[in-house]
Amino acid sequence: MSNTPSKRPLDGIRVIELGQLLAGPFTGTILGYFGAEVIKIEPPGKGDPIRGWRIVENGTSHWYRSLGRNKKSVTLDLKSEKGRELAGQLMNTADVVVENFRPGVVEEWGLGPEDIKKVNPGVVYARISGYGQTGPYASKPGYASVTEGVSGFRYVNGFPGEPPVRPNLSTGDTIAAIHAALGICLALLQRQRGEHEGQGEGQVVDVALYESMFNLMEGVVPEYSGAGVIREASGTTLTGIVPTNTYTCGDGKYVIIGGNGDSIFKRLMVAAGHPEMAENPEMAHNEGRVVHVEAIDKALADWCAAHTAAEVVEILEAERVPVGLVYNVEDQMRDPHFNARGMFEKVEIDGKPLDIPAIMPKLEGTPGRTDWPGQDVGSHNQEILGDLLGLDEAAIGALREEGVV
Repeated sequence: MSNTPSKRPLDGIRVIELGQLLAGPFTGTILGYFGAEVIKIEPPGKGDPIRGWRIVENGTSHWYRSLGRNKKSVTLDLKSEKGRELAGQLMNTADVVVENFRPGVVEEWGLGPEDIKKVNPGVVYARISGYGQTGPYASKPGYASVTEGVSGFRYVNGFPGEPPVRPNLSTGDTIAAIHAALGICLALLQRQRGEHEGQGEGQVVDVALYESMFNLMEGVVPEYSGAGVIREASGTTLTGIVPTNTYTCGDGKYVIIGGNGDSIFKRLMVAAGHPEMAENPEMAHNEGRVVHVEAIDKALADWCAAHTAAEVVEILEAERVPVGLVYNVEDQMRDPHFNARGMFEKVEIDGKPLDIPAIMPKLEGTPGRTDWPGQDVGSHNQEILGDLLGLDEAAIGALREEGVV
């Protein structure tokens, strides 16, 4: 946790976060890390459900301490008229609004972009949903797991002839949040340019989870359009690029070897005890190695099985061959490079230290930072409702009695 008052790119930008779970909240986390004032609106009581997910200590999950960093928590019941009225007042003060409800919900509440733009035409209104705000699928439930499948991402993950697999992460939500943060920054830049021309209007940023994952699909579309080829799952390899694979070493650990450059391949095979492959003209270029992929992979698998992972890494790094261990989080936290690069930040929860991940990218002149971990539900009610909206203690007390906050 840093006390350094260095400038950040989004200093002075106010964000109202209406989202729950992951895609909307992680968008707010990114923006807050780089300086934005993020006011998170949560339902009274237990707040964002992620506060209760996975490993919970003293009523709040470790995950939320990371996800809720740098945010000011205010509770409002958006199902109540008064709660929606106060939310609208907050949104009218905002530079950015982030919401990830089902399309149409905020319009039903009178809090949609057209409603807010009547008072606040400069607002950048980011909307995150499973399938976007338009189109025949817009109203479908859009959890990350399902949209990863529709995007095509799941189809190419796993082993041939077996059901597609997923990483043990909510990848679609996280990737959508990164796209949303990018879209917000682009819209803020455009608004700033417009201000110089006497306009300075905001715009809607429409982010769909399936489209965010679709954006990762590299050459899949042109390969199908141009050659009729559907890329299939290929286990631990990468279709059409040889060798690049994950191998099991003699000590049971895994290494990834990327030896698909022509000169790299030669150095790799010599180091692995197969100079005949290194000098084989049929394997000199990638297209030939694709033909001989089974022989190449078997040679490397046998060699790795005869060595420990540390030995494989040492030998291949000496030959300038890209190689690395498959890390778990314990490996990462012990790794000198992760620590030298500042990949972990330490916060305190009731006097107890907790490590949370830093957020990328690294900016040399105006870096992001964690100012405080995720706070308790409604911990900023007085600051936001009192100082910002001007409600006195009696009014806030009455809202509390009514269950609005």
